Amino acid sequence: MKKILLLTLLTMMVMAFGQEKMELISGNFQALKDQKEVNVELKFDNVLFMKENFTEAQYLENRKEDVLANPKRGKEAWKQWIGEWERYKKEEYINHFIKGLGKYYKDVTFKKDGSAQYTLIVDTKWLLPGWHGGLIVMEAQISGTIKLVEAGNPSVVLAEVALNQFDKFIQSKDEVMEYGRIATVYESTGRYLGKEIRKSVK
Repeated sequence: MKKILLLTLLTMMVMAFGQEKMELISGNFQALKDQKEVNVELKFDNVLFMKENFTEAQYLENRKEDVLANPKRGKEAWKQWIGEWERYKKEEYINHFIKGLGKYYKDVTFKKDGSAQYTLIVDTKWLLPGWHGGLIVMEAQISGTIKLVEAGNPSVVLAEVALNQFDKFIQSKDEVMEYGRIATVYESTGRYLGKEIRKSVK
């Protein structure tokens, strides 16, 4: 009996912890019930990194020093790394988020640069890129907000979700490099949000 009670308590704690990582803090998603298309926008301005709250410039300078200090890598490796970092920021993060949204909620087409009535805005505030150690991976973490707004009047917020060091695991081939792990956490965020939207519009 004690074991059952302990297992139940641990399960409740895990569920509560998971809910805190993605929390609906206002409104709801009922407006999407009859929609066929929703715009998606991703903000990546003034993001802080790591537990030290580095600016992006500081974080990239540290990464540059690490890459250049490795005799097996050097300037060409850094050129490739920073090129991929910029490409992921411009394209892959939002693409992965949209991919995640469509995993479990297929009634709506989510599109960047769309012309729908409503827009989902992902505003990234903080990132922990995680690390890759061969067979062991520490997932990336993300904090920020996701808002559902009227596309023509973004000050009208229909729903707001808080991300609190969100790090839900999903399998991905993009785990080796930092930008790949960040892309994966955006996809994971999309998946879990898509599930919540699907539940709320039934």
